[in-house]
Amino acid sequence: MVKPVIHVDQLTKTYVIPEREGGLKAALRSLVHRKWRDVKAVDHISFDIQPGEVVGFLGPNGAGKTTTLKMLSGLLHPTSGEVTVLGFVPQRRDKAYLKQITLVMGNRNQLQWDLPALDSFELNRAIYRIPTRQFRETRDEFIELLDLQDLVRKPVRNLSLGERMKVEIAASLLQRPQVLYLDEPTIGLDVTMQARIRSFIAEYNRRHDATVLLTSHYMADVEALCKRVIVIHHGHLLFDGSLADLVARFAAFKTIGVTLEDTSADLSRYGEIMSVDSDRVTLRVPKTETPRVTARLLADLPVMDLTVEEPLIEDVIRQVFAQEAPLEELPA
Repeated sequence: MVKPVIHVDQLTKTYVIPEREGGLKAALRSLVHRKWRDVKAVDHISFDIQPGEVVGFLGPNGAGKTTTLKMLSGLLHPTSGEVTVLGFVPQRRDKAYLKQITLVMGNRNQLQWDLPALDSFELNRAIYRIPTRQFRETRDEFIELLDLQDLVRKPVRNLSLGERMKVEIAASLLQRPQVLYLDEPTIGLDVTMQARIRSFIAEYNRRHDATVLLTSHYMADVEALCKRVIVIHHGHLLFDGSLADLVARFAAFKTIGVTLEDTSADLSRYGEIMSVDSDRVTLRVPKTETPRVTARLLADLPVMDLTVEEPLIEDVIRQVFAQEAPLEELPA
């Protein structure tokens, strides 16, 4: 049996945070008798990720995704539980481990703001002690794949958000890490730039057999890159399996699109009408009723075209999140 690259067993992170009521009186009282409470950002989660897997790590804001990635990368120490990556214990911050991983956060900047990206690339080469020949090969490969030829010579402050994100990702992978933690790598980017970065991640995974753990609120990222997803909420693991199984388990409805010759027909008795566009009507029907409703539509009405589709992955994810009570506010 292949040994997992990432092994997580009962991983827990608890924050101890102060709390008090508003007002001056409460503020003065808290100087003497401060109240504290425990908030579990991550609560006894377990999973294994195999070499070369690209896994979506999903959950709403405050679910514990970024906290988990920080523990996996060694930036935070777990409160309890066990975690190993590539055989290393992340919080020990071994140099050999740090050379083999990278953490990319879409809302964080690691490049020197006033210098061209090429200078930051050179700085990373020195930090990671990358052999010069390997560095140049990797740098030139990334410049070509991400179309950075005209960007790497500009000061970073002169780049757009999408351009900067491409350069950030290239800089983060120069040492050819075997494990990628990607936290919202396409946040705030337009659809064209999102697609370009998704394509680059997929190509890097293919060329280097890298293991990728990806968090994203853009379901297009997940659908394009991940066959498997892990869903957490309130720090608890809700689901771990294939994206197809997630849809099958939590999608209680299907969508039927019907194009009719007679547009005056009332379709509300067949299902919930979601939209009407000229002569095409979109219905939402329970999954178990789909075959019967489809047969009735074809038998009762002059149907020109009919399609049956699975629900959007965004709708499925919302339904998964609805399995839990409202989120508890966590510290940043």
